[in-house]
Amino acid sequence: MAIRILLFLLFMSFSFSINAVAEAPLKAAFIRDYQLWLKEGDQETQLTKGTYVSNPQWSKDGQFIAYTTGYKNGENPNLFIYDVKKKESYLPYISIKTSNYKWSPTSNQLAYTSGGVLNVTQTKNGRPQGFENVALGVGDFEWFPNGKDFIVSSGSNLLPTGWEPVRLFKVPVDANLDTNKIKPFYTVQTNTSDLFAIDAESFKWSPDGKWDSFLLTPTASWSMDSNTLSVLSSVGDNFQVIGKMLGNGSWIKWAPTKNQLAFISGEGRFYVENKNTAVADIPTSNKPKEYTPKGYVDLDLEWLSPNEIIVARAKENKKWNEGPVPTMLTVLYLINIQTGEQMQLTFPKNNQLDNSPQVVGSTITWYRTSEKANKGDVWIKDKMNGQEQRWLKNVDVAPTFFDTN
Repeated sequence: MAIRILLFLLFMSFSFSINAVAEAPLKAAFIRDYQLWLKEGDQETQLTKGTYVSNPQWSKDGQFIAYTTGYKNGENPNLFIYDVKKKESYLPYISIKTSNYKWSPTSNQLAYTSGGVLNVTQTKNGRPQGFENVALGVGDFEWFPNGKDFIVSSGSNLLPTGWEPVRLFKVPVDANLDTNKIKPFYTVQTNTSDLFAIDAESFKWSPDGKWDSFLLTPTASWSMDSNTLSVLSSVGDNFQVIGKMLGNGSWIKWAPTKNQLAFISGEGRFYVENKNTAVADIPTSNKPKEYTPKGYVDLDLEWLSPNEIIVARAKENKKWNEGPVPTMLTVLYLINIQTGEQMQLTFPKNNQLDNSPQVVGSTITWYRTSEKANKGDVWIKDKMNGQEQRWLKNVDVAPTFFDTN
C-alpha cells in the first residue's frame, strides 16, 4: 500500500512539473511612450526613461535585451543592452551607431553592422562588452545556425558596362578582417530582364538549417514596388527564385517543422490590392500556392502549426488612386493549407484593426489599434478555443516576446 501511495505521489509530482513548464508566463519586451518596458506574467516594469527606444531583441537565453536609442524620428540610433539579471542598461562600447544587430543563435554574442563594417561583441564579466571587427564592405548579414559563421551580402557596384552581380560570402566569426578567412559563397547573376538586383537582405534560415531565404533588392525606387524572394542551400550549391514581393522581411516566415516558406506575394507599394498569402515547398519545382480569396489582401502572417497560418486580412480597395493612402482594417483569419479551409479568428469593432499576429507556445497574440490612433493594445488567447483577453494597454508597437523555441 505504501509503495502504491509513493508511486501516486511521484506521478502527481511529475505531472505538476510538466504543467508548470507548459504554463510558463509570457515574457515580452515592449515600448510604451518611447520607453522600454518588460512584462512577465502580470508584472510590468519600466526599464528606461527620457529616451526614444526602438527594436528590442532578446538574447537566446533571455538574459539580455539589445535595443537602440536615438532621436524621435529614429535617426542617430545608439546600441544599448539591458541586463535582465542585474536590472540595468549599459553601453557595450562607448558608442555604437547601428540599426542592424542580431544575437547569436548559440551564445550571448551580438553582431552588428556600422558603416559597412560587421562587428561582434566580446565577453567581459559574463556579458557582451567591447567588440571585434569581422569584415568590411557588408550590406546585410545573418548568423549561420552553428553560431560560428555568417552569411554576408555585399552590394554590387555600377560599372560602365552595368551593375555587377550580387555576391554572398561565408565569413567566420573570428575573421578579424583577415580576407584569407572569408570565402565566396554564391554569386547571383542579375540582369535587367529576368532578375535585377543590387543587394541581398532579410536572411532567414529554414528550421533544419538546410536553406536560407532572402530578398534580392533592386535600386531604391524600384525596390519600393518589387523585390525578389529567393532561397539558397546551406552549402551554396542550389539557388532558386521563389516570387515577387515588397521589401518587408516580416512577411517571410518558415514553417515551424517543415521546409515550407510562407510569404505575402504581390508587387506595388500600396497595400490596397495584390497582396496574397503564398506557400512554397523548398526546394520547389512549382509555382507557390496562393490562399488569399479574391477581393481581399493579406498584410501580415504567422504560422500557428505545421499546417495552419494566421493572416491579417482586409478587403481590397481598388477604387483608391489618389490622396492619402487608406487604412486597411485588417482582421485575423486562420488558413489550413492542407484542407484549404479558412475561418475568421478575431472580431475587432468598427474602425479597429488587428495585425502583427505572433504565436508563443500555445498562445496566440496580436496588436489591436484603431484607424486614427498611434497606440494600441496587445490581445492574447490560448489556442484556437481560448478566451481572448487584453494583455498590454497603450503600447507603441507590437511587443517582442521571449520564446524558448
